[in-house]
Amino acid sequence: MKDQNRPTRRLQALRRRRRLTPPGAPPGTLIENPDAPHPKIQCIAFGPGGLTETDVASADDVPALADGQTVRWINVDGVSDTGTVQKIGRAFGLHPLALEDIVDAHQRPKVDIYEEHLLIIARMPVGHPVDGNGDTAGAKLETEQVAICLGRDFVVTFQEQPGDAFDPVRRRLRAADGQFRARGADYLAYALIDAATDVFFPLLEVYGEQVEDLENQVVEQPEISQIGRIHDLKRNLLTARRAVWPQREMLNALVRDESPFFRAQTRVYLRDCYDHTIQLIDMIETYREIASGLIDIHLSSVSNRMNEVMKVLTIISTIFIPLSFIVGVYGMNFDPEVSPWNMPELGWRYGYPAVLLFMMTIAGGLVWSFWRRGWIGKDGRR
Repeated sequence: MKDQNRPTRRLQALRRRRRLTPPGAPPGTLIENPDAPHPKIQCIAFGPGGLTETDVASADDVPALADGQTVRWINVDGVSDTGTVQKIGRAFGLHPLALEDIVDAHQRPKVDIYEEHLLIIARMPVGHPVDGNGDTAGAKLETEQVAICLGRDFVVTFQEQPGDAFDPVRRRLRAADGQFRARGADYLAYALIDAATDVFFPLLEVYGEQVEDLENQVVEQPEISQIGRIHDLKRNLLTARRAVWPQREMLNALVRDESPFFRAQTRVYLRDCYDHTIQLIDMIETYREIASGLIDIHLSSVSNRMNEVMKVLTIISTIFIPLSFIVGVYGMNFDPEVSPWNMPELGWRYGYPAVLLFMMTIAGGLVWSFWRRGWIGKDGRR
């Protein structure tokens, strides 16, 4: 007897894995995960006068980390611990709906405007080449959600797991001779969005090299294993497209709509980031079209190779058809002593060499005829 509760158990497992909100739950409901590890919290407070970095042990210590600086950047690695997310949300006045989107880390890139802050959802690849993971051939591309909460004097970022593309931003903040520290929280938010966008470029460069390699291989030496590699490449390009395409819409909204959280001079930089997403989409669409055509090229190459094999076999068979006919005629064993018409060549002194010469002449004539028609030989004429 089948388990009647199996669909329900599968749905519950899916909800635990993705933290799906039950149907009919109030807005802003956060799904608890009792097995969630404690997230890693880092605070960088900076201003024109200096910078301080602090690793925070508890979310209760976050509100007291201003340290006299003008801007605070709180980075949280891990969103499964809803208690920590709620404490940080209360400390910075984050809207409950924003906290729900942060915990449910399967959102498409978007921007939500609230009274006291902006919620910007972006996505960036996990295990991208800049992490030093080496060749990504055959690896499944996955993306993680990055939630950026922008206030007037703070930026709070929530990531699904440790490891990100924000190290260049941290280095620029630490540089004492840079102007980064004097540009405010909105410029920091732009720099984070730009870093999450630009990290797709080295990834697509890897995919571009894979496209070129596969294109050469399917033309020169097509193999069955290449079909799987082409499908893996198309799947990864589709994942990248799902991340970058809505990110373009999100950036367009930030550039187009005036907001008290982004100054006019910062929106100029956002336009440059928007241009980067256009370039990424062009690269993704180009590689997808080439990858889709590779399957047709592969099938055509395999078909051409099969046709060449069949042509050779057909030529060989065609040459031996008249030879087999002659051999068959002389294999009928009619007695020449009974009738003078019964294979008189059997009694001729040069009968056997003459038949061999005749057969060789026929074979040579067929080969020459095929060559003249261009069926064999690279320099054949039609």
